[in-house]
Amino acid sequence: MVPMDKGSLTLNRDHLRPLPAPGTVVLPESTGYRWKRKLLGEPLHNDQLAHERLGKPTALAVFASDALSSTAYASEEILRVLVPAVGALAFARVLPITLAMVAVLVILMFSYRQTIKAYPSAGGAYIVTKDNLGLMPAQVAGVALLTDYILTVAVSVSAGVAALYSAFPVVRPYKVPVALAFIAIIAWGNLRGVKESGRIFALPTYGFLISIFLMIGMGIERATIGGGLHHVPVADPSALKATGAAGIFLLLHAFASGGAAMTGVEAISNGVPAFKPPEWKHARDTLMVMGACLGFMFIGISWLAMQMHVVPNDKSTAIAQIAKGVFGTGVFGHVLFLVVQAMTMLILVLAANTSFADFPRLASFHAEDAFMPKQLTKRGHRLVFSNGIIALAIAGAVLVVVFQADVTHLIPLYAIGVFTSFTLSQTGMAIRHLRLHEVGWRLGLAINGTGALATGLVTIVIAVTKFAHGAWFIMILVPVMVAGLVKLNHQYEFEKEDLDVDLQDATQTRILRRHSVLLMVDEIDRSTARAIQYARALTPDEMRAVHIAIDPLEAEELVDEWATLGLQRVPLEVVDCPDRRLTRAVVQLVAEELSDHETEVTVLVPRREYTRTWHRLLHDRTGDAIAKVVPARPHANVTFVPYHLSPSQHGGKAVEELAP
Repeated sequence: MVPMDKGSLTLNRDHLRPLPAPGTVVLPESTGYRWKRKLLGEPLHNDQLAHERLGKPTALAVFASDALSSTAYASEEILRVLVPAVGALAFARVLPITLAMVAVLVILMFSYRQTIKAYPSAGGAYIVTKDNLGLMPAQVAGVALLTDYILTVAVSVSAGVAALYSAFPVVRPYKVPVALAFIAIIAWGNLRGVKESGRIFALPTYGFLISIFLMIGMGIERATIGGGLHHVPVADPSALKATGAAGIFLLLHAFASGGAAMTGVEAISNGVPAFKPPEWKHARDTLMVMGACLGFMFIGISWLAMQMHVVPNDKSTAIAQIAKGVFGTGVFGHVLFLVVQAMTMLILVLAANTSFADFPRLASFHAEDAFMPKQLTKRGHRLVFSNGIIALAIAGAVLVVVFQADVTHLIPLYAIGVFTSFTLSQTGMAIRHLRLHEVGWRLGLAINGTGALATGLVTIVIAVTKFAHGAWFIMILVPVMVAGLVKLNHQYEFEKEDLDVDLQDATQTRILRRHSVLLMVDEIDRSTARAIQYARALTPDEMRAVHIAIDPLEAEELVDEWATLGLQRVPLEVVDCPDRRLTRAVVQLVAEELSDHETEVTVLVPRREYTRTWHRLLHDRTGDAIAKVVPARPHANVTFVPYHLSPSQHGGKAVEELAP
């Protein structure tokens, strides 16, 4: 017995029985596990989880890549809305809209500082909403964020591929398979562990920051003391001749499109436990660095686009046109242009890493509360939530295929989910301040209340202006997914209630007087031999082999072979089954055994385990049908006795094993 502390009912870990020392028992590893070790590295033990924590530089690469990368297409999305409607007038509007978006960013930065301080263990929208608004609003916040993480993967890799074919047009016809390859690489990097993925993705993140800062710096230098910036040549000059009015709805639509720049800013608050101690302090510092970099780059790129009159097109991204215009056409300028494109491509692709860092963790929170499959709570080979990583990779890949890696078609689905979670999270924090009245609660209420109001308004703007462009799909999908999670939760609760009912009485139920074992025999082979050995080891009060006779001739041959092998010590009963309802015949047999109400019945079913998946298709699974119906009767049990076939064993008779 493992000693327990009766007062607190906590497990005394000092008394846990350790695994056998290495070398005591040598177990062969499966081929699949050996491949896993080659692909992912050596397995990490539970006590190594603390060493997988991230310092601030690495954490910035892991958690901020999504937010930072959005600057590569946020300004472009604003222009894609404005230019077709108002032509050249768009360039006078892009910077004010950007500044309005950055104002929202500032509010979010200070709001999430409050969240991280209040929830240093994990301050994401799900936890905050659940703690202050309840379990159901938390499901809405969580699902909205999960869908946004999936979209982030699809948008990021698609935008990365767009950056790649802007520099190398030959890649364009292969954009979908290239995007799928990128998703596979990122998933592989994350399956290797949090710290490992941070090391892999740190260089592109910092390379992108340096290259964009350099581009903005050189652009400012050329605009002020270098003779000015020239307008970028326009592929279709008629695009600038539109003369529509810049009405409020158009400006709000452009503002909503620029909301893509805000995706990912919540990632740090979701990942506080991944930081080195003191977690909350390092997380807040990293959050502010990310916000400062994001705001500077967003404003800088929009300003350059305004100065250079950049018109987005399908062949070259806005940032590619800006880089080419700033650096010039010389050899050195072309090299810098390629560097910017390379870093942009890498950061856009690796921005999906933020989703891979946060989606599995958030899904595990849902699963712990019994709103998602329990498999999502399990840490894998390298102490990461492997099932969540794989699920995210599959979902992102499906979107890439469906939308053909087209960023313009994916963007309308984007941002509404994350702003919904922003609003619920900030509302939850405001309620927390009102409820607890902690030190500084008035300032916190002002910050989080402002954050809730601002993000709520942005959510409404996105919903209204992007509704016809695809936001309607997310607005329908989130409630449908929440309904699905609630149904799953009801199933888990039903199972728990059913398993816990009268538990005390169940543990004290008297043991029945007799134990009868019925060994099902279809034919005599090695699997039958193994089952006979196991049945005899049980030493029941009564044991007999049973053959359900569908074909009388085969039954006679079986009886003769049974006698020839000298198995009379195990009685063989042949049950006639002319209607071929084999499963019902077994149930009837068991019912007769149970009729005295003093017998526990065990039905043993020999089961062959095959080395190849397709081998299973060659044989029926009658045993599965028996296992479904027999245990429905009290004190009736079914036990499978597996026999593993190998390529060198071809099912020959094992007379020596069958001998009594």
